[in-house]
Amino acid sequence: MKKPDLLLLALLFMVGLSCTGKDAVPTIAKGEVYEITLKSEKSYDNPYTDLDLYAVFVDKEGVKIRRPAFWDGENTWKIRFTATSSNQMYEWETFCSDQEDKGLHAVKGIVKSISYSGKNGLVIKGFLGMSYGKRNVVHKDGSAFLMVADTPWALPFRGTKESVKKYAQDRQEKGFNAALLMTVQPDQGADGPDNRYDDGAFGRGFLDLKDGHLNQLNPAYFQFLDSLLDILHAHEIVPVLQPVFQGFGWKGKNALGRNAVPEEYVRYTKYLLARYGAMPVMYLVSADGNGIEPGIRESGRMLEEWDAYQQPRGIHYSPADDYVPSWFTGESEDFFLHHNRSYQEDSWLDFQWCQTGHGGEHLLDKVSKMYHNQPTKAAANGEPTYERIGDPEKATGWWQGHEAWSQWMSGGTMGVVYGAAGLWNWKLRTEEPGFDAWSTTNAAAVEAINFEGSKYPGLLGKALRGYDLTDLELGENNGNGNLTVNKKDTFYAAYLPKGGNIAISGLKIGLPIEFFNPVSGESRREGKTDSTKKEFQTPNGEPWVILIGDRLENNP
Repeated sequence: MKKPDLLLLALLFMVGLSCTGKDAVPTIAKGEVYEITLKSEKSYDNPYTDLDLYAVFVDKEGVKIRRPAFWDGENTWKIRFTATSSNQMYEWETFCSDQEDKGLHAVKGIVKSISYSGKNGLVIKGFLGMSYGKRNVVHKDGSAFLMVADTPWALPFRGTKESVKKYAQDRQEKGFNAALLMTVQPDQGADGPDNRYDDGAFGRGFLDLKDGHLNQLNPAYFQFLDSLLDILHAHEIVPVLQPVFQGFGWKGKNALGRNAVPEEYVRYTKYLLARYGAMPVMYLVSADGNGIEPGIRESGRMLEEWDAYQQPRGIHYSPADDYVPSWFTGESEDFFLHHNRSYQEDSWLDFQWCQTGHGGEHLLDKVSKMYHNQPTKAAANGEPTYERIGDPEKATGWWQGHEAWSQWMSGGTMGVVYGAAGLWNWKLRTEEPGFDAWSTTNAAAVEAINFEGSKYPGLLGKALRGYDLTDLELGENNGNGNLTVNKKDTFYAAYLPKGGNIAISGLKIGLPIEFFNPVSGESRREGKTDSTKKEFQTPNGEPWVILIGDRLENNP
């Protein structure tokens, strides 16, 4: 073949590449994550701490979405973005603190959004936010998100793809839709193999955490965590991301969150926002503490400023809200009694979670007080007694169902939370040593998944699915432990833990009535309301829930 023919073929090949889409505008489905990869042209001692990088996406109406970037190892940086509407064209540009690095600064591009054709409910309904009255979480499409959360805290640093997939399948089938996660193993004094198979092993998110710092980030850890969170999302389970625990931690060995360097804590929280904030998530800015630990308020304000999608942010407290615990060794006047309301007035704070601890008691006054705190923040009991914790007979079976219904209807209207010993610390085998006796049980995580009590919070979520649950009001306590909530003219619910009868006033005529047995899952239709006040009688002395209202089509 002659050389001119070779040149002609090369030119035709290049034209062919252009015509087949090499230079075409990339398309992304609404609600799905679009990832941009950048390569720095310069070397840095520590890219994680030395650089700030973000991108601004502008649609054709001029609306801007700003997304921080994250370092992903060596000279690689990534930006994750999600389009909130379809049939939009977004132009984007990067801004780097080192403007001389042309691989990172002033890089431009364009992307087009199209309609989502999949079936994942989290993608279809959209990002999470707060309801108009601030008591509940809702999706972007306005549908209610009643949180039915589990506490596999140690999953990020102990789970494998196989074990997490098994977990997620079970929890989705049971009706869970959220998982509370320690994003890194927080205990400075914890030690063990750097894997996910041997006794005492755990993955390292930061190589210097044991030394009290969060500067030496391990990209490989987070690359693996990506795969675990993808599994949760595929099963429509929202990750509730906690940066570094402030309380007991994983093994009670000096959790770093109590004394973190504020700048480092904020930087890491922003890293989580950059890496995972383009998917439906919630942020637990502080956990198991008093809420005023170093870097908490600063991180909350950072999320408020930088989270373009404004997903929910909150605090989860220790059980020592109004008493000095026996384990505190200092002076009692030095112990901060948080009353489950630190930073209640701050605009960045969306929800407050109390903790009743692990004494096996049904304590309802905490969520009731939080419900009435002003300004209004969504409330829940974020940590009731874990099933079988420290005792194979503690808080088992229906105990968890009664706890869920009574906490929700006493003021924890944001949702319910469940926990199991062996699962929360993600034990790798039944007899794995190294855990305090009070905090564990004789079961591995994959065994604890099947504890009987785990089915009852999920039944609550299934029973309430489709109702308008936003900004509920607490009803009067009708005695006998009966509890009621309502949304005027829309939804009414009563929980009768021992069955019997109850009178409900202020009803709208013509609403469907349903009797639900929260133990068996049995459901009975009982006609429609025919008066504004009606007395209801349950079929027997078992626990029953009376549900009155229409189920909404956009909240199946």
